[in-house]
Amino acid sequence: MGVWAASLSLDGVHVVPHLQSPEMQYRKKPDFSLGARVEVYLRNTSTEVVVIPASADIRLRGRTPEELLQTDEWAWHDLPSAWGGEPLRLPPGAMTVWSWNGKRAEWGTNTQTELTVRLPGMGEADRMQVRIDSPDVWLSAVTFLGTGTHAQPDSLLFHVANRTSGPLRLEACRLWLPEKNDTWRALKAQPWLSNRLDRFPADGFIPANQRGGARVDTGPLPLTYAALEVRLSDAGGKPVTVWTHQRIKREVFDISGGWVASKLGSSNTLHAEPYLQTLSRMHINAGMHEHVPGYSDSPLFEKYPLKYMNRLQPVARYDSDSMLPRIHAVEFLGEPQYGGGKPVSPQDCWKAFAPYAPTRLPTSVTLSEERVWRFYAGVSDYPHYDAYRVTAPSPDAWGQYDRWGGQRIRWGAPLETIGEMSRSLRELSRPRPVAYWSQGAHHDWRGYGGRKRGSPTPDELRLQAYHALASRITSLYWFNLSLRSLVAFPDLIEPMTRVGREIRMLENYCLEGDATSHERVLRDGKSDWDLDVVAGPRGALLFALDLAYTPDPEERVFKFGPPRETTFLFPLPAYLRAPAEIFRVDAGGVTQVQHQVSGGFVEIRDRVSRVAIYVVAAKTGERARIETLRQALIARENAFGFDPAGTPADLAVLQEMARTAEK
Repeated sequence: MGVWAASLSLDGVHVVPHLQSPEMQYRKKPDFSLGARVEVYLRNTSTEVVVIPASADIRLRGRTPEELLQTDEWAWHDLPSAWGGEPLRLPPGAMTVWSWNGKRAEWGTNTQTELTVRLPGMGEADRMQVRIDSPDVWLSAVTFLGTGTHAQPDSLLFHVANRTSGPLRLEACRLWLPEKNDTWRALKAQPWLSNRLDRFPADGFIPANQRGGARVDTGPLPLTYAALEVRLSDAGGKPVTVWTHQRIKREVFDISGGWVASKLGSSNTLHAEPYLQTLSRMHINAGMHEHVPGYSDSPLFEKYPLKYMNRLQPVARYDSDSMLPRIHAVEFLGEPQYGGGKPVSPQDCWKAFAPYAPTRLPTSVTLSEERVWRFYAGVSDYPHYDAYRVTAPSPDAWGQYDRWGGQRIRWGAPLETIGEMSRSLRELSRPRPVAYWSQGAHHDWRGYGGRKRGSPTPDELRLQAYHALASRITSLYWFNLSLRSLVAFPDLIEPMTRVGREIRMLENYCLEGDATSHERVLRDGKSDWDLDVVAGPRGALLFALDLAYTPDPEERVFKFGPPRETTFLFPLPAYLRAPAEIFRVDAGGVTQVQHQVSGGFVEIRDRVSRVAIYVVAAKTGERARIETLRQALIARENAFGFDPAGTPADLAVLQEMARTAEK
């Protein structure tokens, strides 16, 4: 049976306030009434099992979740009525996490609601007051990491943002885990971890308005949903607790080629070794595909592995120990904000992903329109977005951007809006990691606004990718490196290879880091540079992204000027105030730069344009390590013996294959 008495305790609340960019321009005026995404952590305080069926009478402000969806006050929820089926069984001391996404200000920050839970046959309902406050302490990034080729992570790294008026000391953390994947909604407390925390700063004190965190050696973790509870204390010893609930998945920086599987005569492009060599040389290790006979079950996959990213059905084929290292994510909803003409509601997206909850497969959703994608926040494990800034379809109104002194264009949009959207998705999804579809080579875009070139120039491509990378994404998907697209724009193969090489050189910083700073620098009242910092215990990546570009009225492409003398000032987190090494890095080499560290900032003097990347290393030896890795990556590229970007005969091989595919 189970206990029917009031027995649920509200142990924690995780609030993610909605945000919306004021920079993005749309034909329809955006609604800036902002709600919030809320997670409530409920624990069974009784000594018996609490049984919560889908039919339980659960209300907020006196209304059921379904009523709140029907009145358009909520975007989605995962309370028991959404699941149906078997009841939720909470053993003594176990916890469950319920989430909802309030659409507008009446469910936004600085509000509250009474949550009542009345079970069948229960006389008195559990009544809990839930305050929906804008947090002043939160987990800004939580990443599960692993070693070797194992799909299971064996450590986690979390970052805490302290926006209180005083320091906080990081005391301990613990995970709440299910007994098995099938019972993933019932979480049991694991031992507190304090001695196994490698804190940053080392003393565990996170100053006011600063960030810090810890790396935790957890041992092998199950691939399921978990709650993370982090305990801190303020200057007076008062405990402060922050929470997150997310899927445990080993974070690996994957680079996708998009729809890599297509018809090639009577076979598939994934059967063609020259095409696979080209993708592997570009450091691409994933694609939008499922099992392809003749590739997935052949030595070709072992030699040129491309992780799966699709519906991944039947689940039994993919949710296996041997297959899991080959999987990036479940992604099959396309762009649900459009849904082929009729948007797919956030709740319907949640329902589509719900069958994967008991599996070990992470889900991902493609979001497209920043104006309303806050409603979809939280429906998937690993959200990403697509938005391209030249000669491609887009929901924002390019002609409405007044970026270049009154000059309006229809063939492109400000490249830096990629960063704006990346920061939006990251903060709406926090502390989960996010990814980005970046504009690559694509054969099927036509000229917009008089522009003839149907894909980005090398400079436009590089800047779009780096506005996302500088905002801390943990995977990048090129759209769309089909065989036909690569041969249509071969001048983009080498630029994408260089970006891939740089990601591989710096991916540890991206995976372990947190986006700690963003600043726009003006010169004579005009945009000059975007400066971004992604920092973690290993060190920080400092990005300077050139905004002094102009639209060429004849070619209708964005043009950048020559390198110029400049001085950058980047803020450093408190735990990186005494770095061991500072240097500039790109695919071409590692370079010493003039710099000075003082007062929590690093000042760098350099002569650059377009993209400048600097490494601030916590320990000596990073410069040598990264240069050694760079040389190894170049050697790997050359080892394929096939270079269509640099060898006309190799490009001709791909071109002939593409002609065969079109017949």
